[in-house]
Amino acid sequence: MDFTLQKYQELCKVILEEEYTPLTVESYLRELPSGKVAILRHDVDRVPERALKMAKLEKDLGIVSTYYFRMNKKVFKPEIIKEIASMGHEIGYHYEVLDKAKGSYEEAIKIFEEELNKFREICDVYTVCMHGNPLTPWINKDLWKRYDLKTFGIIGEPYISIDYRKVCYFSDTGRTWSGKFSVKDSVEDSKIHVKTTNDIIELLRKGKFKQVCILTHPNRWCDNPWDWFKELITQNIKNIGKRLIIYGKRRSLF
Repeated sequence: MDFTLQKYQELCKVILEEEYTPLTVESYLRELPSGKVAILRHDVDRVPERALKMAKLEKDLGIVSTYYFRMNKKVFKPEIIKEIASMGHEIGYHYEVLDKAKGSYEEAIKIFEEELNKFREICDVYTVCMHGNPLTPWINKDLWKRYDLKTFGIIGEPYISIDYRKVCYFSDTGRTWSGKFSVKDSVEDSKIHVKTTNDIIELLRKGKFKQVCILTHPNRWCDNPWDWFKELITQNIKNIGKRLIIYGKRRSLF
């Protein structure tokens, strides 16, 4: 079965066995290494308790990664954020301020600063990453076409600051690695499409790529059969809507 913590553990072990250096987004942007690296990034959109389980699994393997938390009541759990940070993982802010401000850049930047400060009351934050809501017309990273991240002491944003001509990007968006359900969280320069975690494992074992960035959404990864099946059904329903949105964009309907 794919999208279980057991399968994620297998992926992490292969990363180590193949002598990739696991890095946080912050570490990668500060060091810009030339060797074999795996940037491990997690977008905590829902169920932060599953992010905590994933963070513990990584800690047991001696791996550090980046966790981007949304700012809402169900996800922004200071006690969980602090515990993950205490393991050596990077905490980042998963912002969606243009969505919240309904497209007003002036209001969005105010929300950004307010929410970033709330994160910094808990831990250091040096990188941020946009949340891509497929149901809204705005792309949150467009905020930085008018404002400067460095003003807020931020060193980078994965969708803006990583050169994906050099780093192969894999995302589990839509509960698949194929990329076919990525409405907003895709990158232009990384066109490798795979379907399963086993496909990625095979590519790593064959040494196909020197540097990779692997994005997961922890809410999708669980070992409990009921939770796993519920996530499968829920995501399949969402993917129908995403398929319609993608089709509409291609036909210039949205």
